[in-house]
Amino acid sequence: MVVPYKHEPFTDFTVEENQEVMLEAIKQVQTSLGGEYPLIIGGERITTDDKIVSVNPSKKGEIVGYVSKANKELAEKAMKVADSKFDSWRKSDPAMRADILFRAAAIIRRRKFEFTAHLVKEGGKPWKEADADTAEAIDFLEYYGRQMLEFKDGVKINSRPIEYNQYNYIPLGVGVVISPWNFLFAIMAGTTAAAIVSGNTVLLKPASTTPVIAYKFAEVLEEAGLPDGVLNFIPGPGSEVGDYLVDHPRTRFISFTGSRDVGTRIFERAAKVHEGQKWLKRTIIEMGGKDTIVVDNDADLELASQSIVQSAFGFSGQKCSACSRAIIHEDVYDQVKDRVAELTKELSAGDPSDNSHFMGPVIDQGAYDKIMNYIKIGKEEGKLLAGGDGDDSKGWFINPTVFADVDHDARIMQEEIFGPVVGLTKGKDFDQLIEFANNTDYGLTGAVITNNRAHQEQARQDFHVGNLYFNRGCTAAIVGYQPFGGFNMSGTDSKAGGPDYLIHHMQGKTTSEMF
Repeated sequence: MVVPYKHEPFTDFTVEENQEVMLEAIKQVQTSLGGEYPLIIGGERITTDDKIVSVNPSKKGEIVGYVSKANKELAEKAMKVADSKFDSWRKSDPAMRADILFRAAAIIRRRKFEFTAHLVKEGGKPWKEADADTAEAIDFLEYYGRQMLEFKDGVKINSRPIEYNQYNYIPLGVGVVISPWNFLFAIMAGTTAAAIVSGNTVLLKPASTTPVIAYKFAEVLEEAGLPDGVLNFIPGPGSEVGDYLVDHPRTRFISFTGSRDVGTRIFERAAKVHEGQKWLKRTIIEMGGKDTIVVDNDADLELASQSIVQSAFGFSGQKCSACSRAIIHEDVYDQVKDRVAELTKELSAGDPSDNSHFMGPVIDQGAYDKIMNYIKIGKEEGKLLAGGDGDDSKGWFINPTVFADVDHDARIMQEEIFGPVVGLTKGKDFDQLIEFANNTDYGLTGAVITNNRAHQEQARQDFHVGNLYFNRGCTAAIVGYQPFGGFNMSGTDSKAGGPDYLIHHMQGKTTSEMF
C-alpha cells in the first residue's frame, strides 16, 4: 500500500538545530571538493583524460569536481547499451520501477542536508533555495512513482459483447535527457526519473557547469536498485555529444530544459528523419520565460511589492519563472515602485555558505557578462532605482537591480535576462495591464495581485501563461500542486509534476480480442 502523495516539507533554518546540522553538512561537503567523477555506461565507470571542471560560483578558484567528458565514440557506446537494455527494461514491472523511485527518494531524504550543502557549493544556492531544490527532487521521485502506478494497468475504454478492448501505455525507447544548471538537482532528477519509471532507458547529459550532482544522483539510483544500463551518465559538450545524440536514429525522445536558443535548435534538429530511423522523435522542451507580475489598483500593495522582490531576486533571478517585469496600475505605480526599491536595497549578494545573504552568485562568467550587459542596456531604457553593479573578482556576484519607467516593449522587458534584474512599467487600466503582460514571445508564469474578483476572472481567461498565480509571487511551483510548464516560446507545455507528464514518455496501444 502506497500512502497518498504529499510534498516534502521545507527545512526551517530559523531553528538553531537545523542551522548547526547544515553548517556541519557544508563542512563535510568541503572535504570532498576536488574529487574525480567518471562516466557511467552500462554500470561501467569510464575515466577520460578530458575533464569538465565544476567550480563553486561563489569562489571561482574552488574546484567542486573534475568530471570525465564524453565524446561521440563514448556517446555511441552509451546509445548501444541503452538501446540493448531497453528490450528488457520495457517489460519490467511498472510497480518495481516505481519502487526504485521510492527507495531513491528515501535515500535522498536521509541525506537531505548533505545534498543541500552540495547545491550551495556547486550551484551557488542560498540555503533556502538549495533546500527547496532538494525537496523538489524528492517530490518528483515520489510523485512520478505514484503516477506510474496509476498508469500501469491502462485506462478504461469501451467494449462490445463480441470483443474485449484494452488501452495501455507502453514505453518509447531511448531518451536523451539534457538537464539545466539552475535547478541542478530537481529538474535533472525529475526529467530522468520520469523517463525511467515510464520504462525507457536514458542517456543523461547534465549541464557542464553542474555535473557532479548528476553523478551523485546516478549513484543514488544504483543504490536504490536500478539495473545497469538503464541510466547512462555521459556529460559532455552540447556541440559534440548533444548534437550527436539528438540526431541519432535510435534516439526516440529528447527531454530538454534550458535556453530558448538551444531548445529551438533541438526542436528543429529532432524533426529531421535520419537514415535508419523508424519514428518521429518526440520532444519534451522547457525553454524559459519573461514572467510578469501585474499589480491592480485594487490590491494589497505591500503584498505586491514583496512578491515582486522575492520573485525577481530569489536565486539571483536565475529561474525560468523569475519575475523580470512588473506591470503596475498607474494609480498605485509610485507607491509600489518606491517600496520595491526600498525592499531591494535591504538585500545583499554574497557567498551563501554561512546563510548571511539573501542572494548568492550567478552561475559563471558568461552569465555575469550577459547580465551586466543587460544592466547597461537598462540604464539607457529606464531609471535605475537599485543595484546596477557587480563584482566578479572572487565569485560572480551581481547586486539586485531595479529599473523603473521602462517602456513595455523595451529590450529589458522583452528579452530573457536570467539574472537579478527587474523592470517596472505602468498601465492605465486593467485591460492594458493584461495587454502589456501578454506582450512577449513567452508564456510561462505570471501573477496578478488584485482584490477585484472580476479582474481575477478576466486574467484567468486572458493572461496567456501556463502557470498563473493570484495574490502571490510567480515562482515556487510545487510538484503535484502546481504542474509546471508554459506556452509559446516557453516550450511544449509538458507540465512537469503534473498528472499527464509521464504520458509524454509513453505511447498508447490498443488491443482488441474478439469472442
